[in-house]
Amino acid sequence: MTLAKLFSYLFTSLFFISFGLVLVIFHPIQWICLKVFGYDAHKRSVSILNWFIMRCTNLLGTRYTFENTHNIPTDRPLIVVSNHQSMYDIPPLIWYMRKHHPKFVSKIELGKGIPSVSFNLRHSGSALIDRKDPKQSIAELQKLGKYIEKHNRSAVIFPEGTRSRNGVPKLFRTTGLKVLMKNSPSALIVPISINNSWKLLRYGKFPMGLGSHLTLKVHVPVENKGNSDELIAQIEATIASGVNADQ
Repeated sequence: MTLAKLFSYLFTSLFFISFGLVLVIFHPIQWICLKVFGYDAHKRSVSILNWFIMRCTNLLGTRYTFENTHNIPTDRPLIVVSNHQSMYDIPPLIWYMRKHHPKFVSKIELGKGIPSVSFNLRHSGSALIDRKDPKQSIAELQKLGKYIEKHNRSAVIFPEGTRSRNGVPKLFRTTGLKVLMKNSPSALIVPISINNSWKLLRYGKFPMGLGSHLTLKVHVPVENKGNSDELIAQIEATIASGVNADQ
């Protein structure tokens, strides 16, 4: 066993204690914000929750860099398209994209049993899809697309379907993205490349990797116009060009 892995057992234990406390504490906070004060208060509580989750990962030596040189509008819907390396992709996307009200396409299993996380997914407007039920999945994606179109919010989708365990991008599964594009025709598509999130899980779920530098690079936004297959291929190539799997 390497010394780095030995240290990771200690720091991973500290991380999970703090991470668990954050989830448990913010669960009633979210409930109160939503039930008493409404959507805006709940949305702010979720943003702050994810800021705290990021601070928990700092115990593992994790650093974050969010690179965005583009003026992304807040008065129109967005479809945020990204590669997927781990569940730790999500907190920085929520925090750094908070003014765009991000909603996620997530598997239905995450809608139950996880303090704070499941509550947010069920009540924030995100799409919970059953991968074994294509009809249900399409209906959820249609609902999400129409929701962001109506309210000028953003949908975040990972078209790879499953996370890459080594950072190498997987091929896009295009159906879900096409459904969102069809049901939110005025949406601006925002490609994002994520790097090094997978390194947090380089040893598996326990212990976790230390000293990862997560980077999120926002590419030039693309209008939702033209041939969808060609547009998605362009977006996939753009995201892949910003992924450095050998880092």
